[in-house]
Amino acid sequence: MSTNNDFNQRRAKAVARAIAYTSTFTAERAENAEIWDVEGRRYIDFCGGIGCQNIGHRHPKVVAAIENQLSQLTHTCFQIVPYESYISLAERINALSPGEFEKKSLFFSSGGEAIENAIKIARYYTRKPAIITFTNGYHGRSYMGMGLSSRMTPFKIGFRPFPTEIYRVPFPDEYHRVSREQAINAIEMLLKTDADPDSIGAVIFEPVQGEGGYNIADGEFLRWLRNFCDRYKIVLIADEIQTGCGRSGKMFACEHFDVAPDLTCFGKSIGGGLPLSGVVGRADIIDSVPPGGLGGTFGGNPLGCAAALAVLDVIEEENLLERGAEIGARIGARFSALAQNSELPCVGDARSLGSMNAIEIVKNRTSREPDGELAASIIAHALTQGLLLISAGPARNVIRVLVPLTAPFELIDEGLDILEVSIRHCL
Repeated sequence: MSTNNDFNQRRAKAVARAIAYTSTFTAERAENAEIWDVEGRRYIDFCGGIGCQNIGHRHPKVVAAIENQLSQLTHTCFQIVPYESYISLAERINALSPGEFEKKSLFFSSGGEAIENAIKIARYYTRKPAIITFTNGYHGRSYMGMGLSSRMTPFKIGFRPFPTEIYRVPFPDEYHRVSREQAINAIEMLLKTDADPDSIGAVIFEPVQGEGGYNIADGEFLRWLRNFCDRYKIVLIADEIQTGCGRSGKMFACEHFDVAPDLTCFGKSIGGGLPLSGVVGRADIIDSVPPGGLGGTFGGNPLGCAAALAVLDVIEEENLLERGAEIGARIGARFSALAQNSELPCVGDARSLGSMNAIEIVKNRTSREPDGELAASIIAHALTQGLLLISAGPARNVIRVLVPLTAPFELIDEGLDILEVSIRHCL
């Protein structure tokens, strides 16, 4: 029998070193919120493939939908020969996404593709090139994605030049002392110094900055941003690739803030573990691009669309929006207790929106100086105890939780116990 070490040696010889990985084992199988390695050891999964398993690994309904689709067809390219599942998925996404206006959708394979195409649509519709993005935002690894994103190392270092006409402004963040007023002032100053309104085609934001540290948007700021875009005929783009599909306790996180973007990018969990992403939004904006202007060979592939339709069924039938809110409250209560525990001064903050939960690891609560090394140690120790965790934030000092919304409460509690023990062990 091959061991984890055997696979690690093979990986080192065969796989590009740029493909980093954080676990010390090789997965053999997975079920709901648990993964087993090739040596038979079981792990609790608080990562969900970085937010791709909201309904759990191998949900029976998704597996059945994929198997059924395999028996019919696997690929025709929708742009050559269309198929019903693509159309049905577009209809359902149109109905579920925020906004009381006529909508249309189109599908791709990765979240980065969705971002690229949303920017293309916005620029085509407005005929304006400039894009406003935010500090600590993350929008993928393509060149446009890198240009829009904040994190330099390792995502951007050495890959210059990046696309031009991208302007970055502060994102309101109470814990890190960035106020709503500061963010608004920065945008207003931008209009006076670098980009007049007639040059700005889009503003892109995340309702919760995932890679940036689970910074939750300020509702008043988002509503101000909506009015700002309306005033200057700018397309407002929401990146809901991580926040969507029930993760926040709503189908789309923007519903929490009563804001309807013009375009919404989605992906990750919509495919139930298969590569699928898309853009949904105002029909008049999306249809401004002529036939042939957008697309991709595997975009909205039949297997992904079949899986996504099953994902939407599961979310509805198993009341996962409500359950996600319950899970988030359960984890949030534990995290808040950690952040208030005088014995754990390294836990500086706890924050959550639905089941997007995180704690910020700091050197002390007064200075709020990030402690990425301690966070890495906590995550590493938790892994030895059978818990998969993932970090976030510019200093990688935020520990975020992306546990499947189908995970049993007992399993979640077991994982939270391991996390607390790991924090105490590493102090």
